[in-house]
Amino acid sequence: MSEQQDKVLQFGSKEISYKLTFQDRKTLGVKVYPDCSVKVLAPDNSTNETIELKLRKKAPWIIKQQTEFLSYHPLTPPKSFVTGETHLYLGQQYRLSIESDFDQKEKGTVKLKNGRIKVYSKDPSPMLRSRYLKKWYRQRAEEWFESLFEVSLDRFKGKNQLPKKPEKLEIQMMSNRWGSCTPGGKIILNPELIKASKASIEYVIVHELCHLIHHNHNRKFFKLQDEVMPDWKKWKERLEMTLK
Repeated sequence: MSEQQDKVLQFGSKEISYKLTFQDRKTLGVKVYPDCSVKVLAPDNSTNETIELKLRKKAPWIIKQQTEFLSYHPLTPPKSFVTGETHLYLGQQYRLSIESDFDQKEKGTVKLKNGRIKVYSKDPSPMLRSRYLKKWYRQRAEEWFESLFEVSLDRFKGKNQLPKKPEKLEIQMMSNRWGSCTPGGKIILNPELIKASKASIEYVIVHELCHLIHHNHNRKFFKLQDEVMPDWKKWKERLEMTLK
């Protein structure tokens, strides 16, 4: 086996970075990993032209796989929780303002006021400020997810297939996905979703509601999702771009 080579394939406006390794094998192998990295295993006697030609044919599949993995990556840059820093809420960027002059009863509260997210804290600890903000996000998530869930459920009215309304909508931190649907029919949403736009949140809810009818990502599943939310791809992409 040869050493890995770092390569880039330009496919339209997309750049696909990949690691190329030559092996004693007969066919070209392509693997896409959850971190969106791509590894290509090529036969020893392959030319660069042959490899690129075959990769171009596989490029749509590679991009599709990367996009799918990205939808399960609720990753955000590390924050310092200081005044002036930007934080997302419902798809909008807001400046953070740490307020140190306040009544004692306001200690630890967070308010969206005058276009800023204001955290009332005299403590310089970023960890404590983060805790206050996470609590506020969760409270907002509890409010918005419930109302957006009803809006999403209404989209199914008049369709041939209507999911049974789950008994409970649960909010739970998940390390690798935005939403989940259990075999028992319970829908779980990641509280980090409150940072996305309302339409992107609806997309995730609609996606999970479709799973109440079709458990797998098969043709029937995507047909139903297209019928219920025709522009779901737009909001899925917006979600992936907003919450990287």
